[in-house]
Amino acid sequence: MIGNMATSDEQSGDDSYIETYLEEERAFKDNFLDTLYEFANEEQTPIYEHRPICCRCSRPISVCWCDYLPKEPVDIKTNIYILQHPFEESRKLKTAPMLLHSLPEGKCHIIRGKKFTDNRYPELMKVFQSTSTYLLYPAPGAPDITELPPLDNGEQYNLIVIDGTWSQAKGIYLSNNSLQELKKVQIKHSSKSKYIIRTQPTDSALSTLECVAIALGILEQKPDLHEFLSRPLEALCKFQMNHGAVVHHSKVYKIANGLWKKPLPKKVLRKLEKEKLFEGKEESS
Repeated sequence: MIGNMATSDEQSGDDSYIETYLEEERAFKDNFLDTLYEFANEEQTPIYEHRPICCRCSRPISVCWCDYLPKEPVDIKTNIYILQHPFEESRKLKTAPMLLHSLPEGKCHIIRGKKFTDNRYPELMKVFQSTSTYLLYPAPGAPDITELPPLDNGEQYNLIVIDGTWSQAKGIYLSNNSLQELKKVQIKHSSKSKYIIRTQPTDSALSTLECVAIALGILEQKPDLHEFLSRPLEALCKFQMNHGAVVHHSKVYKIANGLWKKPLPKKVLRKLEKEKLFEGKEESS
């Protein structure tokens, strides 16, 4: 009996030790989980606060160009249809929204896509079929927009514009027969683009905003529209340059002055060589 009692005491001591060990292990785990939870919560706290964004132009308030928009929408008769490449929507420096917010509701339409078919855009196809619809595009043989005759009272021009980089715009044009079949006009001008923070293909290339502004000035017989509608663009460029942006020269300018660093396609090289030969003949004559 004595031996059995001793064995029972030893067993009781072992059980007590095990319970103590388990309690300490549970306490350690609880502390560890609490610490891990606190650490996780600290990581979720943002390090930097986001700058307040303008709900109209979707730009930070500090560089918002809305104050430079017309106080009242510019009254026009012409209907503007901007066919915007999908990639252009994500650009922070796009100019089409400036037109949208400068013109009366229902006068400027931004339609995003690459292929414009009867099934997907039936209303747009109706606009294409109108005799007063023109595509603003520098196609060979396209007359200057100044040659369009004034419309009778009540009639309105529909002006189609492709928005994107030059290669994107050309791609949209070539992949849509409906666009190629439209009557075309172009802008012959001598002004240089005010969009100085984005590289243009040539010195005469203009932003979407500037093209439409010049065209509207002619069609609406309001020559000051170009300067008036370009104010948000000028403000945008000024804001960007104040934050480190630099003036971008055109691709042609960079090539002519040895500033273009990328390899040039053979087609471009041949064109440049012909231009040099032509200039040489003019000087000799």
